[in-house]
Formats: sequence, structure tokens, C-alpha cells
Amino acid sequence: MPSPVGHVLAGIALDRLTRKTGGQRRTLVLLLAAVAPDLDLLLRWVDGRNHHQAASHSVGSALLAALLVYGLARWRGWSEPAGLGLAACLGWLSHLGLDYLSLDTHPPIGLMACWPFSTGYFKSPWSLFLDIGRTLEWATVSHDAVAVAWEIVLLAPFLYLARRLRAPR
Repeated sequence: MPSPVGHVLAGIALDRLTRKTGGQRRTLVLLLAAVAPDLDLLLRWVDGRNHHQAASHSVGSALLAALLVYGLARWRGWSEPAGLGLAACLGWLSHLGLDYLSLDTHPPIGLMACWPFSTGYFKSPWSLFLDIGRTLEWATVSHDAVAVAWEIVLLAPFLYLARRLRAPR
């Protein structure tokens, strides 16, 4: 699964390609949503079980995030609450897309992408991104550095294209 660096880079490119209005608040919502599904890693500290890639890595959770952000934006009186909800959904879905295209070595393999309609795990037959280790051992850290560098190499062209396509004429 990609690192937070990869998820943020993809989120920046997606924000740049899709933003017409909304400014910094929309960008922040999209970027936070792009990394939020991995917060399920913290649940391991709570009960010792592996929750990663389960319900938080699903279209259902992306829709829940959109509704939550929309409701919060309406309650706070922010402008364009629907746009902020959509940004949350897009950011969340970008996370799923990158994880789907990743090498996965931590069971269960794949993503529970269709939750709550299915609890099956889905995995792309092609892996574009390397797996990220979850320890601080030297071998893991050095592998993760290579994985992050590879994410930058893969995603930099998308950042460049997003900037060029949305640049003022």
C-alpha cells in the first residue's frame, strides 16, 4: 500500500484537476480524506487485531465521509458544503484507487472495497506501487524509502499534467 506521501501527491493532483472553486478549505478536506482511510492502523493499538484494508477502505466509507463533511460544513455555515462533501469523497476514493493498484503483502490481501454491500476483498492483478512496511527496523525503513521514491516517480507526471491543464491561459 502506498505511503502517506503517495496519497497526498495523488490528492494534490486530483484537487488541482477538479477544483473550480472552494479554495484552501476544499484542498485541505480532499487531502485529509486522501490519507484518512489509513487511520484504521491505529485500531490495532486498541484491540490488537488487524483492521487495515477493511471497511475504512471502501466506497461505503467514502460516501459516509462525504455525508459527514457535508453535514459539518452546513452546521458550520461554510460555503459550498456539497462541494466540500464531494471533495471528501474524491479524496477517499483516490486512496482506494492507489491501494487497489499496490503490492499487498499483509493479509487479508486486497481491499474490502464494496462494503457494506460485500465483505469480499478485491485486488488488482497489476501492482504499480510497492508495499510499505510497518516496523522501524533498518530493512523496512530502507525499503520504505525506495517505495516512497517510486511513488514520487510515478505520481510526479500527474502533478505536472494537473498543473499544466489547469494553469491560467
